[in-house]
Amino acid sequence: MTKVLVLHSVSLVRSALAALLRSEGSFDVTSAGWRTAARQAESLRPDVAVVDLDCPGSAAVLGADGRGGRQVLAPPTPVLVLASADTPGSLRRAFQAEVLGCVDKDGSPGRLVRAVRKVASGQRFIDASLASAFMESDPVPLSPRELSVLARAAEGDSIAEIARALHLASGTVRNYMAAATRKTGARNRIDAIRISRQAGWV
Repeated sequence: MTKVLVLHSVSLVRSALAALLRSEGSFDVTSAGWRTAARQAESLRPDVAVVDLDCPGSAAVLGADGRGGRQVLAPPTPVLVLASADTPGSLRRAFQAEVLGCVDKDGSPGRLVRAVRKVASGQRFIDASLASAFMESDPVPLSPRELSVLARAAEGDSIAEIARALHLASGTVRNYMAAATRKTGARNRIDAIRISRQAGWV
């Protein structure tokens, strides 16, 4: 059986996704929130992880540590993301993280099932609607490190917590935050987070 790990911060949503995949009969499905994701991934060794790009916390799976690595899942874990065509910034982040699959959330459940099977077998699956939205999107103006700092700030981390997590000095974190605020044309850090979330960058 194909082992699938569904990751989402909202219990009801991940339970619904897991139930949909279990109904196919050929999937061994486990669902988890972000706090237990690493432990579940370690014990399950999934064939594919399904992640909602719009879900707070997804940045950790897509390499928001600023060093191109994944904080939650070991890099060999194939990742399939659920995405919307109207958030091209998130799509760009997913493509940069080299996820194997992208499924349009406006598509049918059958497409999700097909995508899980393809990604689990090591094949790429990209919905045409998402590929088109990605090609039409503007490049993200922030560097990977600025994105990683902003993503952690968006999760509520303090400057000191971000510095510890990313192995940076607090002053360096402030500099990255100031650069992100300037590049997004924001008034302050909260505004920078709002703009970046609307664009789908964090």
